[in-house]
Amino acid sequence: MYVLEAVIGTAPVLEALAGSMPEARMPEARIVPLAGHLSLLPMTAALLDAVAAPGEPELDGFLKAPAGFGRTLAACSKTAPVAYVEAEYFGGSGTQSAQVWDAGKVVLGPLHKGEFEPSPPAGSPISQALRLLGVDKGGHIDEFEAAGLHRHRATSSWLPEI
Repeated sequence: MYVLEAVIGTAPVLEALAGSMPEARMPEARIVPLAGHLSLLPMTAALLDAVAAPGEPELDGFLKAPAGFGRTLAACSKTAPVAYVEAEYFGGSGTQSAQVWDAGKVVLGPLHKGEFEPSPPAGSPISQALRLLGVDKGGHIDEFEAAGLHRHRATSSWLPEI
């Protein structure tokens, strides 16, 4: 099984996001370096609850993103692009979703790949988002692998020892 809910961007943007969370001192608010210039903020259930803004719009088609999270990510993207990604796979089949904000606006997505849908010619939703963030697949299968997102199989596994 593979499960991921995360925000991906440069470390300074993710640090600003983590610092803006109402419960920013939560041990789960940890920035993890990925390959290249990007980092990942694993969005645990506690962090997703902390950023929820009841009554605000939800992200279209995402399973875990709380209400109001799109507005938060748009604000964070004013200095550099940021992506929110979700993936859930079991036995080779599953779902993927991604959306990217830059300069306060949505620039990609929301993109979704259903459980039995093939990836589009442009690549999976997460690979497309990573490409927009500057990831080059190089000799890897895709941008997902090039960024190192295959290193852990669960969102919580990305958290360094606390």
